[in-house]
Amino acid sequence: MMKRLTLIAALVLVLLALGLATASAQDAPVLNAIVERGSLNCGVNNTLPGFGFPNDAGEFEGFDVDFCRAVAAAVLGDANAVNFRPLTAAERPTALGAGEIDLLSRNTTWTLSRDTTWGATFAPTTFYDGQGVMVRVADGISTLEDLEGGTICTNAGTTTELNISDAMGSRGLDFDLQTFQDFDAVMDAFNEGRCDAVTSDKSGLLARKATHADPGS
Repeated sequence: MMKRLTLIAALVLVLLALGLATASAQDAPVLNAIVERGSLNCGVNNTLPGFGFPNDAGEFEGFDVDFCRAVAAAVLGDANAVNFRPLTAAERPTALGAGEIDLLSRNTTWTLSRDTTWGATFAPTTFYDGQGVMVRVADGISTLEDLEGGTICTNAGTTTELNISDAMGSRGLDFDLQTFQDFDAVMDAFNEGRCDAVTSDKSGLLARKATHADPGS
């Protein structure tokens, strides 16, 4: 019997403000460094089709990648003057705080704690999203209650991790939460049957479903 991947559409835990962050609360030093260097160091997610993902030629493309190029074009007059730095969710604050990147352009929820502890300035939001859960249709899962006693996988160091714990806990549901440093590892675990469900931004889940080797599996 063919198995299909589906999203539990009813789960919208938070409205995610996915935006950009610059490496310093003072914009001038960052801007000056970019101009002196002649290139923009831009942190991206390289595992998210549609937002940041290498094409067949090995070149990064997607919505977030295009924003990096737009900034480079505006500041340096050259859209190709970008050094892309792939970052996992857990690596984001360190890269920003250490000045390893000038700009972070990847799926990142704008929260009060990040706004005050990351040592970065959040720019205007570029994409609004919500959190979802992806499961296999054949498993008959349609609500969070159906996942009691199951295993849910997601990225480590994300608001997604906290949100799913809150959502399950508020319902008195026990479950096993498995976290991974990058989403490729999350999907590997799901495809290998080590996870009953995957939770992340809905746009990311839809992108993964669309680019799955067998979207109907």
